[in-house]
Amino acid sequence: MPLLVANAKALGFDLLEIAVEDPDAFDVERLRQAGESAGIGFTVCGAIGPDRDLSHEDPEIRANALAYIERCVEIAAALGAPHFVGPLYSAVGKTRMLEPHEREAQRTLAVEGLKRAAEHAAKHDVSLGVEPLNRFETDLVNTAEQVLELVDRVDSDHVGVLLDTFHMNIDEKSIGDAIRLVGDQLLQVHTCENDRGTPGTGHFPWGDLFEALKDIGFQGPLVIESFTPGIEEIAKAVSLWRPLDAEPDELARNGAAFLRSALTPPIAA
Repeated sequence: MPLLVANAKALGFDLLEIAVEDPDAFDVERLRQAGESAGIGFTVCGAIGPDRDLSHEDPEIRANALAYIERCVEIAAALGAPHFVGPLYSAVGKTRMLEPHEREAQRTLAVEGLKRAAEHAAKHDVSLGVEPLNRFETDLVNTAEQVLELVDRVDSDHVGVLLDTFHMNIDEKSIGDAIRLVGDQLLQVHTCENDRGTPGTGHFPWGDLFEALKDIGFQGPLVIESFTPGIEEIAKAVSLWRPLDAEPDELARNGAAFLRSALTPPIAA
């Protein structure tokens, strides 16, 4: 674990995002100490599977989702991480054709769960970053406009928005307009190319993104979220059927350098 954290720093990062599939799978205190030694901070993201669904009709599944979110908030607080982020409203891969009243019932359950999660987050001085996903990964929140509607209904100072360039590239009409619409509610940005590869190597309109971030005075972290076919469960969830354009360390190093070179003053990568 210390080597992983130190390597992230050596590759050019000030912040390391910890994806929590199993909250019991790592030593939080050891990770915190490794961050202090390397001079690197943390943010925490969730793995929202079928049994962690705040919008599910089954109250036991909703309760399990809330317990998981609360545990991840506590992990974030212990690491000194300001945010716990992800598609916290529903299970990834849940795509159904629903009538408008059925979709509204789904959103209402998500809002109720997020309100309770926000109360717990407030106690630990952690903010929840709610992330829209593309239409192939969720049927509930796909755009900046939709996530703002959800966040506004939760109505908490400890709930904001995470936007992800991969998902935005699919479902937003304008990258810049989406960023400006979210404005000061934007907590964090996941950055990866249109193919989930190295930032700056594909056709994502990075100039539009950077201009809009400057327009809203964004000072939050830019996180390169990437994946590997070697972790089969996650690779299947994100439909990653082939290796990306570079080995992980090369992708991280070149991506961080691209992001830093594109922003003045720099935003933390």
